[in-house]
Amino acid sequence: MNRRDTVLTLLALGAAPLAAPAQPAAKPARIIVLTWGSPPASPPTASPYRNAFMRGLQELGHIDGKTFVFEPRWTLGKAENLPGLARELAAFKPDVILASGELSARAAQQAAPTVPIVLAYSGDPVAGGFAKSLARPGGNVTGLATLNEDTSPKLLELVLTVVPIPRRVAVLANPTVASYASVLKNLQDAARQAKVDLLSIEVRDAAEIDSGFARFAREKVRSVVVLGDPLIFQQRHQIADLASKYEMASVYPAKEHVEAGGLMSYGVNIADGFRRAAVYVDKILNGAKPGDLPIQQATTLELVINLKTAKALGLTVPQSIFLRADRVIE
Repeated sequence: MNRRDTVLTLLALGAAPLAAPAQPAAKPARIIVLTWGSPPASPPTASPYRNAFMRGLQELGHIDGKTFVFEPRWTLGKAENLPGLARELAAFKPDVILASGELSARAAQQAAPTVPIVLAYSGDPVAGGFAKSLARPGGNVTGLATLNEDTSPKLLELVLTVVPIPRRVAVLANPTVASYASVLKNLQDAARQAKVDLLSIEVRDAAEIDSGFARFAREKVRSVVVLGDPLIFQQRHQIADLASKYEMASVYPAKEHVEAGGLMSYGVNIADGFRRAAVYVDKILNGAKPGDLPIQQATTLELVINLKTAKALGLTVPQSIFLRADRVIE
């Protein structure tokens, strides 16, 4: 068939219109996660927080690698690593930064003041200077707040139920947390009402945690209230081991401490915070401004008891506490 015959054949069949140029695929949103601590054990999916966040995004229709890419970075438990990591991540030009805790959020905000930041959990973001109010944050930070000062007196109440008439109760806390002063004041008020003295130790690294517990032992304190922050959360195994070594009843604001060997916890579900943070990320990727998205407070608190630890310490957990427990580790 010559060229003329070919043209006639195409005309007879009806020439198809020329295809429109292919549209470039939408670029996946880049979500940077700046978190305290170390990478999870292999495989990366071992992290319950990563899994919860990914599940939240998937429930909203997002697909890993297609609609978003997920790039986590860890400080390895060292606050001094935060500024450098945050600057490195800002150079990636992320669409959203997911921050686990106030220290991560502050470093991210300083490195990328215009990039939306979502808190997976935090203390009081208003006291921390991240938001004008919970209802209208007004800046580039939004997300979830635990407001630990509301639960810290409950931690003291719990330890007083299992330790027979303690003369003194220890407090372990990181003073760099914005809500530290208000949390400590609430604890001191509760301690005065309960007619017990507090021995407060401030810690900023693992070495100070060691020396803090050594002082508790010298002072013959038998119980400790541990206040939450990323450093203390990262060192939860160290803290639980020291509490066991010095035979101290220990209470915490997160169940992960009890899973590590601590006695009791009362606080929010951190993994659930990561799942709920996905809702904020989704809204921001769809055009919402973080300053217009109200910061949500935790509404569900969990009581977790480690019965094995109680038995090792020779303590009896009252039946009234058992009946209120959401989980008992045996």
